[in-house]
Amino acid sequence: MLTQKAIYAFRALTYLVDHIDSGPVLIADIADKKRIPLKFLENILLQLKKAGVLDSKKGKGGGYFIRNRPEETSIATIMRTVDGPIAPLPCVSLYFYERCHNCDEKNCGLHDIMEQVRDAMLGILENKTMADLKTGKEDLVSSLKKAVPRKSL
Repeated sequence: MLTQKAIYAFRALTYLVDHIDSGPVLIADIADKKRIPLKFLENILLQLKKAGVLDSKKGKGGGYFIRNRPEETSIATIMRTVDGPIAPLPCVSLYFYERCHNCDEKNCGLHDIMEQVRDAMLGILENKTMADLKTGKEDLVSSLKKAVPRKSL
């Protein structure tokens, strides 16, 4: 499940993608238009800047903007930047692996199932990019619902 921080990050990125041709966007504008607490948004955008997703310009005409073309940054990259591991268990994480306490991974059915869940999620999240956040296109939540029918959850 996405944290509130990730939801705010995606709201802000959606705004930036929609206004990509307008140049740098003020944090206050994003916060106001997307109803995100300003201080919280400042921290999120700074985190995305440090990860190379965003850049900023100071002074008159300054603000935040998307560093690379939106098609070059996957949704998975953003999720990992903001929330950390995508995997449902630490023992199946690709980038944040941790062995589960008192667990024999080789004989754990739950490990095998969660590995499949991770792979299914990554199959979507690695192939969707910030360009897919643009409003007017099919949204990410709808594509996830189509990929994993509610009945199977």
